[in-house]
Amino acid sequence: MSELSTATPSPAEKVKQFPTVPGLYLMKDAQGRVIYIGKAKNLRNRAGSYFHKAAAEDRRICPWIAEVADVDFLTAESEVDALLMEARLIKDIQPKYNRRVKDDKTFPYLQIITGEDFPRVNFTRTPLDRGVKLYGPFPSAKSLRGAIQVLEKIFKFRTCSLEIQEGDPRWRWFRPCLLHSINQCTAPCNLRIDKDSYRADIRRLQLFLDGKKDILLKEMEEEMRAASKNLQFEKAARLRDEIKALQTLNLRGNLAEHAQPEVFYVDPRRGLKGLKKILGLDSIPRTIDGVDIAHLGGTAMVGSLVTFIDGLPFKPGYRRYKIESVTGVDDFAAIREVVKRRIQGLQQRDEPFPDIWLIDGGKGQLSAALAAFDELHAVPPTVVALAKQEEEIYLPGRSEPIVLSRRSFALRLLQYVRDEAHRFAQHYHHMLRTKGTLGEEG
Repeated sequence: MSELSTATPSPAEKVKQFPTVPGLYLMKDAQGRVIYIGKAKNLRNRAGSYFHKAAAEDRRICPWIAEVADVDFLTAESEVDALLMEARLIKDIQPKYNRRVKDDKTFPYLQIITGEDFPRVNFTRTPLDRGVKLYGPFPSAKSLRGAIQVLEKIFKFRTCSLEIQEGDPRWRWFRPCLLHSINQCTAPCNLRIDKDSYRADIRRLQLFLDGKKDILLKEMEEEMRAASKNLQFEKAARLRDEIKALQTLNLRGNLAEHAQPEVFYVDPRRGLKGLKKILGLDSIPRTIDGVDIAHLGGTAMVGSLVTFIDGLPFKPGYRRYKIESVTGVDDFAAIREVVKRRIQGLQQRDEPFPDIWLIDGGKGQLSAALAAFDELHAVPPTVVALAKQEEEIYLPGRSEPIVLSRRSFALRLLQYVRDEAHRFAQHYHHMLRTKGTLGEEG
């Protein structure tokens, strides 16, 4: 009687079972290290192409494809999400064969500087940290620049860097630029439009960017068809290109899911000093642990723990957890397990607790974390929860949350820790460079 084979499927066999949706494929070596990350419109087709006969002769692939011992994937909502996820993971993992992606590459944003009398609109890779409304990140700088040029024609906003204040008589003698002459700006620089009227145009622009664009695009399409029917082919072609440019505005990520910490500066020193005051600590905190829970595939639950020292990520201290004691989806029970296992790990290694323990969530999540300390008869450090919707800070024994200004350095630091824990939870098993780094803590 022959024995049943228990051999692990080869990468070439494994990719045949990949879904046919957008996402990332991750090539791994025999030690389980991710050595290459790629994005795909169709995961099965794109990842499978690496194992065709022709791929072995491709000069870009043949130097390393023989090292691939395993392959994995992450699904994405769209091609844009896949592109943004790819850039983030490559920065985090640094696979040795993703050489063409630079560490300092960031994606652009469309920025409306709302804190001015006459808000300006611009393209930026370094957003301001206050007084702005941001859209993005966008995967294509060229497409975003083109879309902004089309939006100028419709909403006639300014893109200049002039500091214009309503009522300043000096502007009455200022000569407007060419954009006003070609009817692409209402020239607030010459006070040819009042503040309220200009801001009404900006509100219409924001409504458009927030999704109210169907009516305008329908009108432009009707105008394009009419121009073509009347043999105005140049006008029809221009309108076609403008419609295409505006449609690319949908091809963007969102700030919550695709944050780029490197472009939003957090002042660690001022953040920690602020936390000392807000949380009533005896001294400025040095270490912060952040905990988050993620659902993979709608069922499997994983936990993450990130460590910050002096306000900066300390990646060797990151931990990920396969939730073992929870049946089904129960965030509270999962948080209790993660915190309990972290406490036990620190105790076994005789390491101190962090100064601040940050939990992603509200009162319920905070209570679940504190329950882990009670169960182990451990004295908790400062444990707080940060609820995402209103960014409220919950503390033990306090019925009402603390609400800080969105510009608070302390809040920004807590958000940085929380968002880093969330990101790490989502991609925890692909952030390992070696089995002994960023590993699971029992």
